[in-house]
Amino acid sequence: MKISKEEVSYVAKLARLELSVEETEDMAGQLDRILNYVDKLNELDTENVVPTTHAISVNNAFRVDEVKKSLSQEEALRNGPLQNGEAFVVPRVI
Repeated sequence: MKISKEEVSYVAKLARLELSVEETEDMAGQLDRILNYVDKLNELDTENVVPTTHAISVNNAFRVDEVKKSLSQEEALRNGPLQNGEAFVVPRVI
């Protein structure tokens, strides 16, 4: 067994979980099966495998950034209900 009941109890305590004795035994068995399965992956030869971030090729779906003329300050302020000539005027929050 790769993980003991004591280790499960310790991690449960850190996670602030209350596990009964039966739950601790069940969890230890489940985690042991998971760790054994993951250990099988260590048997694979990955020496010549290139690391990837996606299983399939992904192309950027966004448009190319282009510099364009933006609104002038006067044009932007024209859209607000209250302004002081330099910025929008909003109610004080604090």
